[in-house]
Amino acid sequence: MSRALLLLRWLWGRPSVKAAVTAGLLVTMLWNLKCFIRSSNSSDEALKHTKALTVLVWEWPSRQVPDFSADVCHEQYGIAGCRLSTERRLLSQADVVVFLHTTLPRGRDKLPRDRPRGQGWVWVSLESPTNTRALAGWNQTFNWVMTYRRDSDIFMPYGKLVSNRSATVSIPTKTNLVSWVISNYHRTQKRAEVYKNLSRYLHVNIYGKAAKKPLCKDCLLPTTSKSKFYLAFENSIHQDYITEKLWRNSLLAGTVPVVLGPPRANYEQFIPADSFIHVDDFRSLEDLATFLKTMNSSRYRQFFAWQKRYSVKLYADWRERICTICAVYPHLSQGRLYADLQSWFNT
Repeated sequence: MSRALLLLRWLWGRPSVKAAVTAGLLVTMLWNLKCFIRSSNSSDEALKHTKALTVLVWEWPSRQVPDFSADVCHEQYGIAGCRLSTERRLLSQADVVVFLHTTLPRGRDKLPRDRPRGQGWVWVSLESPTNTRALAGWNQTFNWVMTYRRDSDIFMPYGKLVSNRSATVSIPTKTNLVSWVISNYHRTQKRAEVYKNLSRYLHVNIYGKAAKKPLCKDCLLPTTSKSKFYLAFENSIHQDYITEKLWRNSLLAGTVPVVLGPPRANYEQFIPADSFIHVDDFRSLEDLATFLKTMNSSRYRQFFAWQKRYSVKLYADWRERICTICAVYPHLSQGRLYADLQSWFNT
């Protein structure tokens, strides 16, 4: 028998050596097990994010519910792996359940008491806190929020500017100075006060239900486009609350928005600083009126410089809004609940 083999037998017979070898084998086995579990979890996560998501809209925001038999998100908006439905029988299968605030029942007990493990509930609102009621009863209910605010889990703006290298400046023919489309006029609103004082110094062409001059859907843009300026006055003033009054009625129409809403700095997070006029830019409404009435054509054209780089994209289709959930789903925080929804929204 060789000396090497005899040496190994002698070493193995020593208790300290045998214990060390056993410990080494145990460590190796635990390490391999850890690697296997990590690999398995990674595979599960990959599968979770590659399989089609089922998004159940508890109640559609309009009476006419779209046909979801086709792959709407992929065919219309290029968002793959997203299945939309309004069929409540699919509740147990849904990855996400969407609740629009305007369609919520009066009490929490009207909604399902239990939800499958891992299912996320989304609270959706396009309205400002001023016009959103009864939030206190929805604490500890929703996992994510989807609003116009940039700090929402799912950001849902009314519109945005998208890069467009082939864009050119196009300014429609103008026949009047200022216009405003208003449906709900309340004297207590800030915009009502500003309009009343501004109208002392210049004429404003008013349309909409409040003025008893309603415009049909296809008449809106051709009407506002004839004005050099449009009063994009929000019904209430809140951070990021910038609605279709700016995106559609003004920018898309090809007129210069005169805005009343959050501070100028907030607007500049959405659109170029030289593309709009803010009421707060002036010491008085008389100064604002003078600025609008005396502006020459060269200065006026400068407000349209953004058209050389961008075009307006509107978010007006609820199908596209809901499909967006699938696009951001992999990045959403899991396992959270909004303990105080009202406090968050009113902040």
